[in-house]
Formats: sequence, structure tokens, C-alpha cells
Amino acid sequence: MESEMKFVELVKISPRIRVDIRYATADNFTGKVLYTLSKCYLRKKVAEKLHRIQERIEARGLGLKVWDGYRPLSVQKLFWQILPDDRYVANPAIGSKHNRGAAVDVTLVDAKGNELLMPTLFDTFSEKAHRSCFDLPEEVIKNRELLESVMAEEGFVGLPTEWWHFDDADWQSYPVEDLSLELLN
Repeated sequence: MESEMKFVELVKISPRIRVDIRYATADNFTGKVLYTLSKCYLRKKVAEKLHRIQERIEARGLGLKVWDGYRPLSVQKLFWQILPDDRYVANPAIGSKHNRGAAVDVTLVDAKGNELLMPTLFDTFSEKAHRSCFDLPEEVIKNRELLESVMAEEGFVGLPTEWWHFDDADWQSYPVEDLSLELLN
């Protein structure tokens, strides 16, 4: 059990998953660089589940691209200052599943790494990003449903308001953390 509590860098468990850590760039809803490292860390068990998903969808000519995994609580507090809306940002008083290393922001890519069409861009906080939105092109709905399906096969649960956000079903097993990415490196 202790090894499952450990943080691991996702690419060391699954090197073919593409990683584009948006909070290590200004290309995110805050417009600021919030992480000094462009690496995705998750609890070991969570990373292993993503690896199994990656292996299965490669048979379809697809792959995963991850935008965020573990997020320090201090960053969560900054998010809340900018957008204090618990439909989209977890209140840091409670903590996010990201702060536990048990949530991932992810999309599907083709074999060349091109993102499949999805309802919105990452970090678009609108009704179109909600899983209940069906006022979308058929291909987009199909892609979103495929992502939900492959993630659910490993026990991930989607956030109703963000098509890209998935929580590991065992998230309660992990404590909220405020470790810098450098400490995990």
C-alpha cells in the first residue's frame, strides 16, 4: 500500500502518453505560469491505470494527452482567488482531487499526437464543456463519449462540468498535499 501512496512521474510509468502541462505555461485560464516544471505527477496506482488505458486505445490508433495531474494546494488557492466557483475550481478549504494526485485533465489524440475534436478547448468554463451538453457536432459527442468510456473502464469518474477532468474512484485514499513539483522530481 505504501508504494501506491508514492508520487510518480507519469512518463516513467507510461512513456507514450503525451504530456502538455498547461500550468507550466501561460496557456491556461490564469494566463500565468504556475508550475516551474512541465511534468505530470500522480499517485502510482493512478498512473498505472492511465498506462493501461493508453495500451488499450493504442490498438485503435489513439492515445492520451495529459494537461494536468497532481497540483499543489498553494496553486489551488491561486485558482480559487481567480475563479471562486466550485463548479469549476475546488475550494482549497476542502482541497481538490488534483491536490491528492488522484485527478487528471486529459484528452484523446490520434497516432500523430493531434487532439481529437472535443466540445471546447481545455479550461473553457462554459456550458459547452459540461458533459450534459449535447448541442454539439456528432463527431465531438462521439469523441467525448469515447474518452469517458475508456476512462471509466479503469474506474475514473468524470466531473460533470468539465469534459477533460477525471477523478480516480479511490481518491479518498490519498491526503491533500502541498508539495512543490521540485520536491517530487
